[in-house]
Order: sequence, then C-alpha cells, then structure tokens
Amino acid sequence: MSTPDRPKDGKPGPKAKAVPPRAGGGAKPPSAGAKSGPPARRAPTRTPTRAPSRSPRGPREDYPTVQAFIAIGANLGDAEASVKAAMADIGALQRTVVTARSSLYRSEPVDAEGPDFINAVVAVRTGLDAEQLLVALQRLETLAGRERPFPNAPRTLDLDLLMHGNSVIDTPTLTLPHPRMRERAFVLKPLAEIAPDKVPRAALARVTGQVVKRIL
Repeated sequence: MSTPDRPKDGKPGPKAKAVPPRAGGGAKPPSAGAKSGPPARRAPTRTPTRAPSRSPRGPREDYPTVQAFIAIGANLGDAEASVKAAMADIGALQRTVVTARSSLYRSEPVDAEGPDFINAVVAVRTGLDAEQLLVALQRLETLAGRERPFPNAPRTLDLDLLMHGNSVIDTPTLTLPHPRMRERAFVLKPLAEIAPDKVPRAALARVTGQVVKRIL
C-alpha cells in the first residue's frame, strides 16, 4: 500500500475543512460548558372548568296569599297551653304561615260560662280562601276536644276567623268581618297589639269596661 504524499519540507499540510452534516442527519449534543439559550416556554395547561353544580330543589309552590286574623280562646283544661299549641297548629296549616302573635290575655267569660278565658290573636298569610280556612280551623277545634253541648258552653279551644283580606261574606256558616269582634275587649286588645291599624280608637273606648288582663 502506498503512503500518502507528504510535503517535502516536513510541514503539515492545510487542515481539512469540516464537512457540514447532511440534511436529516442527527445533530450532536453541545459539548460540556457550551452556553445554551433559555429553554422554550410551554403554554400553560388550562384545567377545563365545569359549570357549578346546583343542588336539587323541591317543587316550588307559587300561590296568591291574603292576610287573615284569627282569635284564639280556651277556658277548659290547661287553657294557656291550648292557646299556645293552637298558634303552632295554625302555622302548620296548608299554605298558611303565622306572621304575628299577640300576647296572652285573661278575661272573664262574655255571654258564656265557666272559668276565665285565655285569649290571643294571630295574623297569618294564607293561600286558603275564607271557607277553606274556616273548615281547617273547625278541624283543629275538634282535634283539641271541642264539644258544643249547648250555646256558649265552656270550651277546650275556640277559633274565630275575624278577617280574611277584604272579604265581606254573609252566609249561614260564615260572616266576615266577624260581626261581634268590635264588641269584645278580649279580641280588640290583642288585635290592636299586632295590627293597630285594624282597631279604631273609638272601638277600644267602647269596651273599656270589660276587664282584660295581659298575662304573657
């Protein structure tokens, strides 16, 4: 094999030029200590947002309501407890909510017999019409043991519908506004406590002789 030709003076010949890598060829990694540019930034990964979950709701009842006032009385058994229980029972009636409660009052029977009465008045908002509300109140009286052996007999519970919105009714079973409410201090005083605009001063003046004592 023949040796490559060398210059006669012994000096090294010109350096061979580096051949650029062919297209598609793999690039060599940078040598140690070589400076490299900043790493490429990646687009931030976005977590897909979900629509807020809504808790299931029961069916909503939308119905018109009117304001009504109900007088409560009792003079048999634990009358005070009966009146308080009646307030809660009225508020539990269908489509009805108690919005105001008067204090409890003690009064002597008027056109009636037996021990002193415990009285109160509640205001309600109700979706029941006047006749429906009357039937519901009479059912509560029956559940409380109300008996009617004779007119104006002592009673475990007495519920009188005084007013139902602006209703003016006169039937064999119901008269509104209550025909005798302005004659009774045990109705007017608790009513004036929670709805003073419903009780004229002249009406209160006419019943000043009836003894009614606020107890609670």
